[in-house]
Amino acid sequence: MSLSNVAFLFPGQGSQAAGMGKELASLYPVAQKTFQEADDALGFSLSQLCFDGPEEKLRMTEITQPAILTVSVAVARVLAEKGITPQCVAGHSLGEYSAHVVAGTLDFADAVRTVRNRGKYMQEAVPAGQGAMAAILAMPIDQLLQVCANAAQGEVVQSANVNSPDQIVISGATGAVTRAAELAKERGAKRAIMLDVSAPFHCAMMQPAQDRLAKDLAGLKFNNPNVPVVANIDAEPKTTGDASRDALVRQVTGTVQWVGCVQKLISLGAKTFIEVGAGKVLTGLMRSIDRTQTAMNVGDEATLQKALAPGA
Repeated sequence: MSLSNVAFLFPGQGSQAAGMGKELASLYPVAQKTFQEADDALGFSLSQLCFDGPEEKLRMTEITQPAILTVSVAVARVLAEKGITPQCVAGHSLGEYSAHVVAGTLDFADAVRTVRNRGKYMQEAVPAGQGAMAAILAMPIDQLLQVCANAAQGEVVQSANVNSPDQIVISGATGAVTRAAELAKERGAKRAIMLDVSAPFHCAMMQPAQDRLAKDLAGLKFNNPNVPVVANIDAEPKTTGDASRDALVRQVTGTVQWVGCVQKLISLGAKTFIEVGAGKVLTGLMRSIDRTQTAMNVGDEATLQKALAPGA
């Protein structure tokens, strides 16, 4: 098996589904051990929620975040046993923690506990109903930023995720996001879709969560990553523990520069992109960002064997 110049991509919130990780945990002791480590770190059976649901519990932000992280790390460890390791990594929002665990920056148990708190802090930062997010399709970023400025009326609304050239998510106060979504459609966006989310992630309203998380991260040991971790906040590779910590703090209120992250990985020499963990959201985005790249997802036995196949 010789996949060359591999970049691992790690998914964020929204990729969760009951049953994730179950098959690999039953087949590979290293995956089973990863779930056990998460259960031990958290003091409850996260593995059972991943394997059997219920879905509504998996959708709770403070459960979703450690669940997605654990599945990603379990899959990455199985890939490592099969001889597939990345030369550079990136993760979408929460996925940046998975990237740092795999790069050796962060201890897995520390990361699991931290992202559980991260989810809790984000949930508690904005009272229910006061924040919203919307996906805007087919509108250039500079035009969309102008729309946000015109729609704000003293409230927060900003770009949260630059996911692909055709999809940008905005976030902020419910009224401002609703106005911006309507204005975007008036000014030529193909579609504007209000998202079913529990909080307005990646905007200034998350400052209380960022402040609380910064204190937690300050108390953790950060090693220098073994491979470059391209950060959401600026799409630049982090090669020291301190820079890695700083990027994880700033991403809570900052924009996920996913297009920039992928372009940076390509410039670092990545030729094969493997989405590691639940779902295939990032593999889909890859087609919009640069369809000349080889992209695949690995989250179960079938996709693992496909990646291991000669000439994959």
